[in-house]
Amino acid sequence: MTIWVDADACPGVIKDILYRAAQRASLQLTLVANRALQVPRSPWISMVQVPRGFDVADNHIVEMAAAGDLVITADIPLAAAVVGKGASALNPRGELYTKDNVQGLLDMRNFMDTLRSSGVETGGPPALTSNDRQTFAAQLERWMARHSSSGST
Repeated sequence: MTIWVDADACPGVIKDILYRAAQRASLQLTLVANRALQVPRSPWISMVQVPRGFDVADNHIVEMAAAGDLVITADIPLAAAVVGKGASALNPRGELYTKDNVQGLLDMRNFMDTLRSSGVETGGPPALTSNDRQTFAAQLERWMARHSSSGST
């Protein structure tokens, strides 16, 4: 089992939580980005640099992720694609994307994109808070506990 990170847009504090979790639980953590990133030296942590381009990192993650893996992303289309493959997806605010909720979230995202394209100012996401970080860490721990107890490796 691997944790994949859509690393170009992932906040540094979330990456730090992931680094510690991967080390502690001996889980493979792979960050995917279109630029080189500094990652801790560890047999559990790696970085894949993909070429620049629209959705290149996302496409790599979709191609590589397998059922039972976890993908860290705020990108709802990416989350929908990996959930469709049987992987889990978690955003940096701690919201778990599931088969039950991802289509509704994707529909809302597409609706908001249509509004923005027609000139409606919808604003951006709020800044990541300490509560968001705590929610993310708790959700990550729950996911790791479920997958380690089910015998997944």
